[in-house]
Amino acid sequence: MANRHLSRSIILQSLFEWDFGVKSVAEVKKIFARNAEEFASNHGDFAFMDNLLKGVLDKRKDIDLIIEKAAPDWPIEKISVIDRNILRIGLYELLFADRSQVPPKVAINEAIELSKTFGGETSSKFVNGVLGAVYKELGQPGKDETSRDRRNKSPNTGQVLVEQLGGAVVYAKDGDDIYLALVHDVFGRWTLSKGKIGDNPETKGESVENGTVREIKEELGLNIKIKEKLGENEYIAYHPEKGKIRKHVVYFLAESKFKELKPEAKGGLDDAKWFKLADILDLNFYNDILPLVTKAINILLKKPTNRTN
Repeated sequence: MANRHLSRSIILQSLFEWDFGVKSVAEVKKIFARNAEEFASNHGDFAFMDNLLKGVLDKRKDIDLIIEKAAPDWPIEKISVIDRNILRIGLYELLFADRSQVPPKVAINEAIELSKTFGGETSSKFVNGVLGAVYKELGQPGKDETSRDRRNKSPNTGQVLVEQLGGAVVYAKDGDDIYLALVHDVFGRWTLSKGKIGDNPETKGESVENGTVREIKEELGLNIKIKEKLGENEYIAYHPEKGKIRKHVVYFLAESKFKELKPEAKGGLDDAKWFKLADILDLNFYNDILPLVTKAINILLKKPTNRTN
């Protein structure tokens, strides 16, 4: 296994040199061959290294979208070169590698070790946060298989930043049919449009309702009218410099005209569509979003529902 760690280090160094110099994909193979010969001529697992490098390069676009989804508001180009390539290696192994060869927790731990060796002061926390978020979305595969070693875990005693967001279950009527506007993310889930409230000087002090109207307009190109509050939830995101951020989201039921969606180009989202109510519950939702969507459908169909927030 020590050879595997060395092999990952060589792949990381090769990706760093390639990415830092903005070289072509063809050149990274030459960089890798040189590094492998210099650092692991007698000890490297060359088949493993070759497959890992090829896999990361082939899946790089998908992986980069996932990084931006797991680290909201942190564009891939703003993440340090070393950190983003550690994440590319870690996410490739976590998402696409053979789990019998690379269990999920091994992929995460190896990436964290690379960040401690090659990254900056906050790299290991950032890498751990992003990979941990993706691991959670996967349903924490192999959670009970390992790991006895908790020595690297330490309590987070710092104050957690809180960001306020607003989102909505947006509906529209077209004849006798009712539709919901949903967005699709790179994890393969349908979810609700949302955005930050009062996050810059121009929007500072705005209400959650007004901010939600503004954000839906920006993200979907829809003018909405807030009908009622559906509920609230929270999730954790990670920032390379700020660390853990608690995102608090207030969700509303909102009406729009039935018109073409014009989704904003945004990291982490890859589609937006209208769905008839009858088709909604067959979609793949996050566990915390499904109750909000169900409540909205019940309201729209005028079924009995618990209106408490």
